[in-house]
Amino acid sequence: MDMELLGILLPALAAGVLVISTHVVLGKQVLKRGIIFIDLAIAQVAALGAIVAHLNEDLEHLPFVHMWMPALFALAGAGLIAWLSKRLVGELEAMIGCFYVLAAVAAMLLLSNDPHGAELLKQLMSGQILWVSWEQLLLPALVSVLVLALIAAKPRVLDGAAFYLLFALVITLSVELVGVYLVFSTLILPALALNRYQGRYALALAYGVGLAGYLLGLVLSASLDLPSGAAIVATLALCAFIFRIASHGKRGSPGTENIID
Repeated sequence: MDMELLGILLPALAAGVLVISTHVVLGKQVLKRGIIFIDLAIAQVAALGAIVAHLNEDLEHLPFVHMWMPALFALAGAGLIAWLSKRLVGELEAMIGCFYVLAAVAAMLLLSNDPHGAELLKQLMSGQILWVSWEQLLLPALVSVLVLALIAAKPRVLDGAAFYLLFALVITLSVELVGVYLVFSTLILPALALNRYQGRYALALAYGVGLAGYLLGLVLSASLDLPSGAAIVATLALCAFIFRIASHGKRGSPGTENIID
């Protein structure tokens, strides 16, 4: 592995570590609440905000519009889901699924006449993690540290409506770094791998699953010239499946499926 390739892989791996650092904890909460598709929906809404900023010439030239416009959309979407969560308890997951589909269709319609629309949509969905620079990681690193510090100091913040606010902020930055598909995979797969594990250090092992998936995916992507986002999703799924099978003997009793120690 030459130094040029290493110079590409290290920022990409650092981006993956930042995404994993918050998404494993939030993924646990997503499984606990039973709102599996909220991450996909909010990520898609954030992507829609990026598309609106791209298509509007007046907005496109404003400072940091590629960050605050997706954040505004994500916060609005998270606020709507938080409002619905108190009124449509039995139908919330179905409504979130509809929310995702509508945001995806809106993105396709907005980009239908844009000559670069297909490329932008592909970038937002699959991400471009291999082209992440160290400068791009400064703000996500700061937000990740603050979010983790808040969760460590006040764990119950994840049980209330503030969860949706934190979720929207984290998802917005993650979509910018790794794309919608990897955001969903990083939230769900490591948490799902440990969902029935009743041994010690479950959370640490979930981080290990995520890190192994990113590391293996990046190496395969660089070695075999594969799309990085798709490769990491595949290796994350593989690592989660292997751990799930290997830890089969440490399942909890019925009713503990949505608990991670």
